[in-house]
Amino acid sequence: MKELKKGVYWVGATDWKVRHFHGYELSTHRGSTYNSYLIKDEKTVLIDTVWEPLTDRFLENLREVTDISKIDYIVMNHFEPDHSGALPAIMEYIPNATIIVSKGGVETSKRHYHKDWNLKVVKTGDRISIGKNELVFIEATMLHWPDSMFTYLTGENILFSNDAFGQHFASSSIFNDEVDEFEVNQEALKYYANILTPFSRFVTKKIDQIKGLGLPVDMIAPSHGIIWRKDPMMIVDKYYEWAKGNSEKSVVIVYNSMWGATYKIAAFIAKGLEASGVSYKILNAATADRNDIIAEIFKSKGILLGSSTVNNGLLTSLLPVIEDLIGLKFINKVGASFGSYGWSGESPKILSDYLSKANIKVLQDELKIKYMPDDKELEDCITFGKNFADKLLQEFE
Repeated sequence: MKELKKGVYWVGATDWKVRHFHGYELSTHRGSTYNSYLIKDEKTVLIDTVWEPLTDRFLENLREVTDISKIDYIVMNHFEPDHSGALPAIMEYIPNATIIVSKGGVETSKRHYHKDWNLKVVKTGDRISIGKNELVFIEATMLHWPDSMFTYLTGENILFSNDAFGQHFASSSIFNDEVDEFEVNQEALKYYANILTPFSRFVTKKIDQIKGLGLPVDMIAPSHGIIWRKDPMMIVDKYYEWAKGNSEKSVVIVYNSMWGATYKIAAFIAKGLEASGVSYKILNAATADRNDIIAEIFKSKGILLGSSTVNNGLLTSLLPVIEDLIGLKFINKVGASFGSYGWSGESPKILSDYLSKANIKVLQDELKIKYMPDDKELEDCITFGKNFADKLLQEFE
């Protein structure tokens, strides 16, 4: 239990050990938190819960600040199990409590838990008095589920934003001004890139709507990671920038290589990028963390995909990255492809087609080299890199 402001408490759970999320789809190198909040006014309000395996710890934190049977309202901003998992246990203590949900929350509640709980549906702009202060509700459809919403506490000016503005980050402190700023920002970008990117058009609209409501925000309390206490609107501005697809003048080269030829091509393409003043990173799809690769691609304007040809196709380690590129719907990206081959040589064309399928603008024809490149072909790789860099820079003009 930790106090955010007078009468407002963090009662969630910190998971130092977790290294994968959403099954095994998302890496969490720095652990995570499941943030739940308790407000004690004339009414006692619980905002979200925690993942079911952490229920006992959650109940202990609650009991430090309240008699669980005295909770009047439970606000469920979102019913994904990492937020709602402990809800059935809480409802054993308060079976008649009112659960406040969005319109979409009615279905997700019933489909997850198959219970006839007392649900109260709210929409954007609705208010509930809890004593000195009010709760104000803001629908946040598809950020990142259909049932998602935000809750704002007047008086203390806290925005409880659920999955928006969060990050997977475990720390001894819960506030952004008491932790490593670089690490938090790195995890916030990774979180956005891997989870919220497909919904960017909703992000900009929602931020504009929140600002239009004229609610002063002194603190943003998401459902994962730290709480934004120092300059809380900084992360809102970051989201706005990310949602617009603004990128750095850099390139990520993602490849895999059977015997080193495709890597050599990648390294000499990089020489061409460097000669043209474009920074780059070279990442092996077979050994680098896939979510970290996606975060690097998210930051960069350009992506170059390379693979040896095997069985008339790709080295399969690239396919999860490609599936992410298609599903995440990145905007304003450019790319090209390359690879080595022995006798058939399909992989560069396949990669180029995948880039197009992911709505990444292909700037030039693919480069393919038979077996190991010779000195002349290595010069061709450098030229390929220079040409790509020049075309990438033109995209910024």
